[in-house]
Amino acid sequence: MAVTEPPQHTISFGPHVANDAELRLVGDVKGKRVLELGLPHGHANSVAMAQSGARAMAIDNSSERIALARRTAETAEVRVEFHQAELADMGFVTSSSLDLVLCIDKLNSVDDIDRLLRQVHRVLKSEASFVAVVEHPAAAMFDNDDAVARRRYGADGALTIGELCMSLQRSNFALDLLYELMPLNAPRALVPTTLAIRARKLGS
Repeated sequence: MAVTEPPQHTISFGPHVANDAELRLVGDVKGKRVLELGLPHGHANSVAMAQSGARAMAIDNSSERIALARRTAETAEVRVEFHQAELADMGFVTSSSLDLVLCIDKLNSVDDIDRLLRQVHRVLKSEASFVAVVEHPAAAMFDNDDAVARRRYGADGALTIGELCMSLQRSNFALDLLYELMPLNAPRALVPTTLAIRARKLGS
């Protein structure tokens, strides 16, 4: 089945799951300073947020993904500040200056999630939000439509819900919302495919 990309101005949480128009994890970004951690293939949410009036930045370690997102921003006639670096290398961002950090499908590829979250905490304003979306750890147990689990929960580096919540707590975040999203294109799916969270920065 072909993947249909959402309209560029829509904040997408991945193919075949509900987007922010329904879930409202991000909400209105007009006039806000926002950072996208990692650029998902084919849909730059930083561009979508800039189209909605945000002052947007994005960081990714891939020159190809940055070049694609930059062309998308130019086509959309919006300004996004792109940086090529590892996700935790946020030295270009002033402390306590951002209203939102958004990370789609990248946390499982981070070697030191606590270091990343400490940096996210540093750059966010007090009470500002970190929104993250990852593959649901239960879905990682299965292969495609197989009804039999092939791996243990949390095997092969899959970030479990407990590990994510503990890392957020250690980094001084309070979990506001957690969604376990079922795939819209597979009504008989056994487990959610996507985990989406919003956490709020505590302290200064």
